Amino acid sequence: MEGDSVTLNSDLTQIQSDDEMMWKYDNILIAKIYGKDNKSRVYNESADGRFRDRLELDQTGSLIITNTRTTDSGLYTASSKNSGTVLFRLTVYARLSTPVISRDPSVFRTYQHCSLLCSVVNVGHVTLSWYKGNSLLSSINVSDLSISLSLTLEVEHQEKNNYSCVVNNPVSNQTTQLNITQLCHINLDFIHCCGSTEAVIRLALSALVGVAAVAVLVYEFRSRNLRAKERADVAIKQELN
Repeated sequence: MEGDSVTLNSDLTQIQSDDEMMWKYDNILIAKIYGKDNKSRVYNESADGRFRDRLELDQTGSLIITNTRTTDSGLYTASSKNSGTVLFRLTVYARLSTPVISRDPSVFRTYQHCSLLCSVVNVGHVTLSWYKGNSLLSSINVSDLSISLSLTLEVEHQEKNNYSCVVNNPVSNQTTQLNITQLCHINLDFIHCCGSTEAVIRLALSALVGVAAVAVLVYEFRSRNLRAKERADVAIKQELN
């Protein structure tokens, strides 16, 4: 985990007096220890200076990296004259942010169902999942670095089940429990008084259609009266002539 210390063990009890051990990061020399006087040397300027003041070598030749960073991930090689070469593949994971659960603004709210969105920001190499109790409902994986992830879930307003959103990588996880009552609250007095949301919408649409139909009838009635009046005026003028 980012910020921790890690030790890459040489598997030696001590370095022989006629031996020396070299440590390389992606084939770049970063540290060396001499068996003759057991003195070590760290190359702070190597690898673009990324390990500056964060490397140590103990008497067995093991490499200690303090205050690890995600940029420390990579291939490490320990080689000596007497012991040969040992390879280490190190992956440092960023610390996880806590998932945030909110209402999904892109989904229309209904009386029966509530659409939710679980989100995490600035994550990489993680899995984001919805759980119902201990059962996995859905998940999404990402291997990119520093991106934002979201995962949807639809529940019923009156449910009593326990839901949680979990983000995890191979070394840690963060969990947020869903509070259905808080996020999916509806005004039951309004529902009892006026019916469900769907019923109200249908009623409103019916009213609009009715108003439109009345408007058409009024327009036709006025048009007919106007045409009748025009014909009467023409007839009167003809009689006078």
